[in-house]
Amino acid sequence: MNIIEKVFGTHSERELKRIESLVNKIEELRPTMQALSDSELRGKTDEYKRRLKEGETLDDLLPEAYATVREAAKRVLNMEHYRVQLIGGIILHQGRIAEMRTGEGKTLVSTLPAYLNALTGQGVHIVTVNDYLAKRDAEWMGQAHEFLGLKVGVILNSMKSEERREAYACDITYVTNNELGFDYLRDNMVIYKEQLVLRGLHYAIIDEVDSVLIDEARTPLIISGQSGKSTKLYEVCDILAKQMKRGQDMEDISKMDAIMKIDREETGDFIVNEKDKVINLTEAGVAKVERFFQP
Repeated sequence: MNIIEKVFGTHSERELKRIESLVNKIEELRPTMQALSDSELRGKTDEYKRRLKEGETLDDLLPEAYATVREAAKRVLNMEHYRVQLIGGIILHQGRIAEMRTGEGKTLVSTLPAYLNALTGQGVHIVTVNDYLAKRDAEWMGQAHEFLGLKVGVILNSMKSEERREAYACDITYVTNNELGFDYLRDNMVIYKEQLVLRGLHYAIIDEVDSVLIDEARTPLIISGQSGKSTKLYEVCDILAKQMKRGQDMEDISKMDAIMKIDREETGDFIVNEKDKVINLTEAGVAKVERFFQP
């Protein structure tokens, strides 16, 4: 460590010092939240939504919202966020990566920014690496969100489009990175707006971010549409090709013949140039094609 880092601290240490004041505000609200009844605590969600519409920002609401989730988790899950988890929740809300060790409660941390950003009504996606974790976390952590009046959904591989649309319409949706990626691709291939399953992308929390954005990202998601129209066109062209007659091969026209404008009589519907491996339609062939495809 150099002398500058000793005096001013590392970048991470300086960032943590800025966050400490927010964490202190959250903890100061603990007695206030404990004094509320279940219905009063649940009513905080409507209060925060109203204050957002009146002009306050999510950053303004963060201390109170986090204190609300902390108390809800204690009552419903019998789990209370520690200071390190509050710090992690603030960092995630800021759109940054929070590295936490095994056992520090990453799953519980996600409830904080998920609740805060769901207050906008635009939806929150919590992205996990497999169906088991998505279903487990939705049923487990989702209890705290539902206690506070939010709707929680989960996307599983076996779901139909209608079920996916309903789950994505929830305030908080648990989904794997592959399912979210494929749903996004499929939405870009639909013809009608009613066929979309996603309602928009607003805010996402990614679990195991190094795995999802680095390891998993090396494998591309490939999706293709139906080829019914192309196959039908091929079949129609095959019928036409069988009706076309090959004309008599003709030698290349000389420059002198071209200058003298000497015409040569074409036969058949097409002529094959074996040397250049080219097929050219004759005038009769062009006319036949036009008649065949004429609506």
